[in-house]
Amino acid sequence: MKNYLMQTLKEIALLGAINNKIEISSFELAKQLGISQQSASRYLVELDKNGLITREFGVKKQLIRITNKGEDLIHKEYLDYQRIFELADQIHFRGKIVSGMGEGRYYTEQKGYVDQFKQKLGFVPYPGTLNVEIEPVERNKLRILKNHNAINIDEFHTRDRSFGGVRCFKAEINGADGAIVLPLRSHYSNILEFISPDYLRRKLGLKDGDVVDIIIYLSN
Repeated sequence: MKNYLMQTLKEIALLGAINNKIEISSFELAKQLGISQQSASRYLVELDKNGLITREFGVKKQLIRITNKGEDLIHKEYLDYQRIFELADQIHFRGKIVSGMGEGRYYTEQKGYVDQFKQKLGFVPYPGTLNVEIEPVERNKLRILKNHNAINIDEFHTRDRSFGGVRCFKAEINGADGAIVLPLRSHYSNILEFISPDYLRRKLGLKDGDVVDIIIYLSN
């Protein structure tokens, strides 16, 4: 959809053409949009040809109403803006389940992590992480996580080795509560590691390749 057509469609919608027919001339529409009458007339013709509006012609004006197809397009635009502003509170990711290397189980069973997870996240995680490979186009959203305040799990030491700090965000995957864990020592990749008090593969009936939706909450 060309930008000028979307803008014209939105202007017509603001005049009430979603629920009713509105009476307007191309001259009046041109004044609303700040364009020439010739351009306004041409835009209406294009919207009509694309099935986004219906027109009934009078002597000097037209009766215009937005079609279901046009309403769907406006609604999609609305949802896009809604998602943009939701980024202040939450981020949505879509990805597919993949198998990890088994390291998640080792780390989530360490007492130094478990105690902090219980204290700061409010649950003891089921051993292991559920790994989700996000779509490449969504990787830019990871920068928001990198620069946003998180729930910090502090590093700790055992007799044998040290364990690095972890940044966490409360989250849900297909409606199941848990958290995303981002180890400080690793680079931000296209894999999100999800922990939960439940064994999610069984609870949600997930297998490798299944597509899931993740909501990460930025207000902790």
